[in-house]
Amino acid sequence: MNKIKAIDAKVKTSKLRVILADDSPLIRERIKDLLKDINNVEIVGEAANGLEALQLIWDIKPDLVILDIRMPEMNGIEVLKKIREKGIDMKICMVTNSTDKQYRDRCLAEGADYFFDKNPDIDKMLEVISSLANNKKGG
Repeated sequence: MNKIKAIDAKVKTSKLRVILADDSPLIRERIKDLLKDINNVEIVGEAANGLEALQLIWDIKPDLVILDIRMPEMNGIEVLKKIREKGIDMKICMVTNSTDKQYRDRCLAEGADYFFDKNPDIDKMLEVISSLANNKKGG
């Protein structure tokens, strides 16, 4: 007899389901560590490159994707474009170490919901994610 898995990652829950995509394991761990203190947030996947990120996104269909701009295989802007071309309804948060206004403008033009510098903007990013999680819980 087959046992039923407790929770399938594809099942919609009241938690904000998040995928982290960054080629740095240290950055992913840092973000995960910061997100664990936010109620109603669940990390449902991690990717080290753009192709892995896309596969997870197609399979899991999270509520929020945190995408690094510079990743191997496919950069975050290319991943962003593919998500928006497919019309999948999710929030997309772009993160980078590059403070070049050109990146911010391009990401927002391609459909990113948020854009943050990994260092000085990390608190702003956490506030946004907390707000999204609270809205998810109530809706």
